[in-house]
Amino acid sequence: MELLNDMALFVEVVKARSFRRAAEAMGMPNSTLSRRISGLEKAIGLRLLHRTTRKIELTEAGQLYFERCKRIVEEARLAHEQLGEMLAQPSGTLRASLPVDFATIYLAPLIAEFARRYPGISFEFDLTPRQVDLVSEPVDVVIRMGEPASSNLIARKLTSLRRYLYASPGYLELFGEPSHPTDLVRHECLRLRTAKADSWTLSRGSERVEVEVGGRFQLNSVGMLRRLATLDLGIAVLA
Repeated sequence: MELLNDMALFVEVVKARSFRRAAEAMGMPNSTLSRRISGLEKAIGLRLLHRTTRKIELTEAGQLYFERCKRIVEEARLAHEQLGEMLAQPSGTLRASLPVDFATIYLAPLIAEFARRYPGISFEFDLTPRQVDLVSEPVDVVIRMGEPASSNLIARKLTSLRRYLYASPGYLELFGEPSHPTDLVRHECLRLRTAKADSWTLSRGSERVEVEVGGRFQLNSVGMLRRLATLDLGIAVLA
């Protein structure tokens, strides 16, 4: 980075044809500018400028170096300006993998607001609960429920959702209402297909209990889980 800065200083000196005028234009001491150019010449091993009391002139090596530096400095300036424009008005494609139901219920209104605010951004969404390989798959961001599967990933907690046990009146009429968590072992429990699908951790205040649960249905859709519960097919844990 220091070399690029010195190249930019060299270009300004050549354009101004004077150390003093270049230093004044850049708001730095003349002595500092002269020292930086001398250091650049020393690093290269060639004299770039002929200095006199009245003016400066390019050496043959200096002329060649100036032409190259001018293009490099201009490209760097354009790159910097383009990044500034991206910060002011982001553009491009955002690729995200999202849980179907969480995206539909909670994220859709936020996505709509974000899309209106940044019209230069296009979206590609993969709505799935499967594990995504952020290294090999073309995905920018992944949102998942629960603890991250790998500690090597950069993760940020977005929110906490309180979940409760739900059952339809029809199911409770047929099988009764459980009065204690241990009663769930005798009920049809609608479970998400996870590593801990056979147990639920329930809490009330500071009391926490883990209970074994079972049932005929395991699935990977909260929406389908909710629908089965309304059809009297079991008890579900829902937010």
